[in-house]
Amino acid sequence: MSTLLSIDLGLRCGFATYSSTGHLLRYRSTNFGSVSRLRSAAWNIVRENGPPEVMILEGDRKLASIWSRVAKRMDCQVITVAPETWRAQLLVARQRRSGQDAKDSADHLARAIIDWSDAPGPTSLRHDAAEAILIGLWGVMHVGWLDELPPSINSALSGS
Repeated sequence: MSTLLSIDLGLRCGFATYSSTGHLLRYRSTNFGSVSRLRSAAWNIVRENGPPEVMILEGDRKLASIWSRVAKRMDCQVITVAPETWRAQLLVARQRRSGQDAKDSADHLARAIIDWSDAPGPTSLRHDAAEAILIGLWGVMHVGWLDELPPSINSALSGS
């Protein structure tokens, strides 16, 4: 099965894995604490669920280069996206007025995606994992694995 891995880059990274049907399979947040620990862990993280076909990266370009090198070794397509790009497609203007508004909206929408995908519910959902979920949703639409937002996600957007 083809998968897409989205990463909200930072020393604390959010990860989300999607299937080629556009459904969220799993998500998490990891605090590496240092660039050297991140560099040491990147290969195993990407490899742990089988190499993805596509990797979507958003955030720090220096950290993106670490993940891009791993992806290249695994023959994985890498797409970088600016936060303004995916937020403009997934969040309405009022949800992007401030960074805090965007984070709150990302949390709400990520929970709707988790429900729609029948993915395990979170005990807690950190903002970096929530944003990775949204980055991944943007990614599956961008690569054509999902043509449009499911109705339950659209209603979550209009209801936030």
